[in-house]
Amino acid sequence: MKKVLEVIASARGAESFSTKLADHIVSKISEKYDGSSVIKKDIVDSKIPHLNPDILAAFFTPLENQADSIKGLDAFSNKAIKELQEADTIVIAVPFYNFGIPSVLKAYIDHVAVGGKTFKYIDGAPVGLLTGKKVYLAISSGGVYSEGDYKAYDFTEPYLRTVLGFLGMTDVTTFRIEGLNVSALKDRAVEKGLNSVVID
Repeated sequence: MKKVLEVIASARGAESFSTKLADHIVSKISEKYDGSSVIKKDIVDSKIPHLNPDILAAFFTPLENQADSIKGLDAFSNKAIKELQEADTIVIAVPFYNFGIPSVLKAYIDHVAVGGKTFKYIDGAPVGLLTGKKVYLAISSGGVYSEGDYKAYDFTEPYLRTVLGFLGMTDVTTFRIEGLNVSALKDRAVEKGLNSVVID
């Protein structure tokens, strides 16, 4: 039995291939671990505020000490962090936008990467606090970026592995639906990506 948090970052709604892949991963987890619970968090619908001075002030001020002008501005952050803390498996749907992750996913990361809550420093070295979790990345792209000539243009997986590792989540597996805009690959891209999913 797993507590699964599925994070959806695509602006394409039901047409999203990264969401289709993430849903498939969650389905496979549920098949393997009977009785698993799933929280599906569509961060596009969440309308995450980008960081500003007031939100940052709220992050590091206890609620009882918050001025009225910043009271509650850390609500999204606190809820998102609690969801990560309580999950033992995280699935992130990652559409490939302009060689990187969508801005909404970066905003989400900015709200969960908070010093003293999800990481801290000991003797000057960072220590992630979200440990003991399994993460699956469900990446979709029009081109092929997992290998070949364009691998160097992939700033999705390397960035996410870095920031997740910084927060203590080092057990990361990536599955991809790629080549969706490549004539020789597009007809089998979805099938190939879905069939690649094996849950350990």
